[in-house]
Amino acid sequence: MSCFSLFFKRIGVTHQQNDPCNEDFSGTENITRFSYKELVKATAKFDQSNKIGEGGYGPVYKGTLKDGTAVAVKVLSLQSRQGKKEFLSELLAISNVSHENLVKLYGCCVEESHKILVYNYLENNSLSQTLLGSRHSSIQFNWRTRVNICIGVAKGLAYLHDVIRPHIVHRDIKASNILLDDDLTPKISDFGLAKLLPSDVSHISTRVAGTLGYLAPEYAIRGQVTRKSDVYSFGVLLVEIVSGRCNTDTRLPYEDQILLEKTWAYYDQGNLDKIIDSNLGDDLDVDEACRFLKVGLLCTKNITKRRPDMSTVLAMLRGEVDVDSQEISKPDVIRDFRDLTLRSKATSSSMLSSIVARSSSPQSSSGSGDTVTTRTSITFTAISDRP
Repeated sequence: MSCFSLFFKRIGVTHQQNDPCNEDFSGTENITRFSYKELVKATAKFDQSNKIGEGGYGPVYKGTLKDGTAVAVKVLSLQSRQGKKEFLSELLAISNVSHENLVKLYGCCVEESHKILVYNYLENNSLSQTLLGSRHSSIQFNWRTRVNICIGVAKGLAYLHDVIRPHIVHRDIKASNILLDDDLTPKISDFGLAKLLPSDVSHISTRVAGTLGYLAPEYAIRGQVTRKSDVYSFGVLLVEIVSGRCNTDTRLPYEDQILLEKTWAYYDQGNLDKIIDSNLGDDLDVDEACRFLKVGLLCTKNITKRRPDMSTVLAMLRGEVDVDSQEISKPDVIRDFRDLTLRSKATSSSMLSSIVARSSSPQSSSGSGDTVTTRTSITFTAISDRP
């Protein structure tokens, strides 16, 4: 993890050299430190009028540093489902990256019980609060704007997956984690669940965490993280942006509640254009929108290895790789927690049966008479995605 140490300029900030909490955050010594007092002043004592968001991590406030810089101040609440591990993961993951489609970390505060991240402030909030939110903003999300957002997010993910070493798997790509600046340039945010993936490793097994609806089924069920897990989540997001609606809407009739299922149904019927947002205006390119939807379906394929990587996805979106020659199959979808629980139990039982069968076969017997047992345990942490 030494490559995730980056020397930041320390202009007008306090470096907390004597704070005993610093001993728990090795590897972050070269990240700019703000004092808690500075951030209290910047946010007017974390006044509710400055609150701009809330997630599983804690509240986010708009602040202004003494040099006039507008910042987003992300506070780890004491009641947060996340903790020091996620805080440290985000620090290490984002401190060494610089890309136009990723949020910029200005620094952090680690002082007594306070754990705070300071990012650049983005004027137009998240996609979940604007394009997909119940209270639509005054932003005009015409087709060209949506194209630029889709391509921008794809560029950011391709950078994390293919350029950074070790590779970074974000694990929580969703509309509320795509922020927009004043030019509506998308920025991927919230790296609290990010995992580092060395070049010689195909996957890592970990506690499952994320947002139901965006989670790749193989990750949600077996806890195996790969870059293709992010590809699945991006596919869901892509279909949301084109259609202008959330992936899951329980207010709709049962057969229409899951956007991916509805998109597949229209594709299978040859009516894919029906899922395109009806609010789009004269600049809509129907053929291009249908191509984007097909890319979304390719990203959410049931078989992990058959999903395209993010560099290929980016080329498809730009029209540099033919999409119609690709085989599109029905996406695998986990509808709800009950579906997840049943499928997780079925997978555990299947794994156990397979291991027992192999251990009892004459070819695999070691003659020792030992009994082979196994235990599969998956912990799922759901993160709210309410606008």
